[in-house]
Amino acid sequence: MKNIDYTQILAPMAQKLADGGVFLTVNGEKPNTMTIGWASAGVYWGKPVCVVLVRPQRHTCALLEKADEFTVSIPTANPLSGELKFAGTQSGRDYDKFQGHGLTAVPGQKVSAPIVGECGLHLECKIVHRQALAADERDQALFTRAYPMKDYHIMYWGEIVASYSTDE
Repeated sequence: MKNIDYTQILAPMAQKLADGGVFLTVNGEKPNTMTIGWASAGVYWGKPVCVVLVRPQRHTCALLEKADEFTVSIPTANPLSGELKFAGTQSGRDYDKFQGHGLTAVPGQKVSAPIVGECGLHLECKIVHRQALAADERDQALFTRAYPMKDYHIMYWGEIVASYSTDE
């Protein structure tokens, strides 16, 4: 494991978000991970912050509402395409995504939420803000296409407290 500046993770994260997604993991009664394709990172309030978007009907959203922390794990050497598909199409209400599905929950360094052990890049985040997208403040054409069911994402803003590579 090698600690790295979070900015070294931004380009690989952006590429994976556009091509299959990355894993967002949070603790509940048991750890749960899901695939996300919408996220960003940068400097907010003078701190490095990762913003992840989760639809309200997702099991992970309910867990994030009770949580103080989350992790983002980015596949590197192994694309984990099947695992990302499973984590993005099956609910943690119905499946333990870390039992028999090719993923390992590994303890985080600074947060209680685990990382996905099969990934090579990781962000650990402490939630500093939650924000629902406002239905009345939007690009009408964009939101009509992205939200045909009007299930607007909740944005979770997490201060990045650890960033590292587990690739050897």
